[in-house]
Amino acid sequence: MTDLYSYRVLGSKDEELSKWDKFVDQCERGSFFHLSGWKKVIEQVFKHKSHFIYAEQDGVIVGVLPLVEQKSLLFGHTLVSTPFCVYGGVASDSDEVMLFLENKAIELAKQLAVDYLELRYSFARNNSAFTEKCAHSAFGCAIAADDETILAGVKKKQRANIRRSLENNLTYRVDDDTTTAYQVYSESVRNLGTPVFSARFFGALQHIFADKCDVLTVEHQGRAVSSVLSFYYKGQVLPYYGGGLDQARALKSNDFMYYQLMCSAKGSKQSNYFDFGRSKDDSGAYKYKRTWGMEPKPLHYMFYLVSATELPNLSPNNPKYQLLIRMWKKLPVSVSRLIGPFLSKYLG
Repeated sequence: MTDLYSYRVLGSKDEELSKWDKFVDQCERGSFFHLSGWKKVIEQVFKHKSHFIYAEQDGVIVGVLPLVEQKSLLFGHTLVSTPFCVYGGVASDSDEVMLFLENKAIELAKQLAVDYLELRYSFARNNSAFTEKCAHSAFGCAIAADDETILAGVKKKQRANIRRSLENNLTYRVDDDTTTAYQVYSESVRNLGTPVFSARFFGALQHIFADKCDVLTVEHQGRAVSSVLSFYYKGQVLPYYGGGLDQARALKSNDFMYYQLMCSAKGSKQSNYFDFGRSKDDSGAYKYKRTWGMEPKPLHYMFYLVSATELPNLSPNNPKYQLLIRMWKKLPVSVSRLIGPFLSKYLG
């Protein structure tokens, strides 16, 4: 099998990046998170070393695997496909190619002497070299043809919340305003005790992915109260970084935001599927997404231990992080924005 395929590392030339993306576009397993733009974002913003590898057969790309190396004293040395992304692993229409690239990734992980290799598959893989850990689930649904049908498809209790939000004098706009998105999101995650990314990250996402990325912001009396940065790919919309200020709960502005995103994406972007992303099993976000009538789909994250002796546990539910989380919630937002990026760059 090895002789059938040649192994390559993705460079930075536009022609090579274009070939990679054209393959992802036509590959059934190719997702937004397999696109070469992530190589640019991660290298420019986080300064991590990328190892985007691919397989060719007779000079034609037959499989791709984006990998990123992260190294820190606090969180260890890892090789991940792909950090800051919910999906990853090999994208190929051939199981043989997938196995070929998975084996190449193991070889690379050993050469780099990382703690572990992680491949974030959205589907089950049969490779005995890896250990599977399913701790997160993905949510999503088809987007109905019109606004009323979209609303009718939501569970009764959540539908009532959306109807109430429509009475709260909320307005929304869709543009490329990542500055507002970052301000709202950074305050939202501070309230959850989570280190935030840098504002530069949001700007890089919008710049590099261009028409595949936009921001929907909800305003009340002229002030932004909820905002979400979303990705668009292969007829799907994926709200990725979203949040709301303290008053969002009373205004139901987050409910309003996601409903309007469905309606907007259906019209302006011709999206037919709403990918609500991943949530940790049985978490608050997990339960919230189920109220929209979406059923969880387990994510199959695969691990190969190199130097590590046990699977990683970076969950906020890990007891060793509880004190840090409680302290983080008490930080002024300005301080959390200043020091958060130094931690979050390793929490992808």
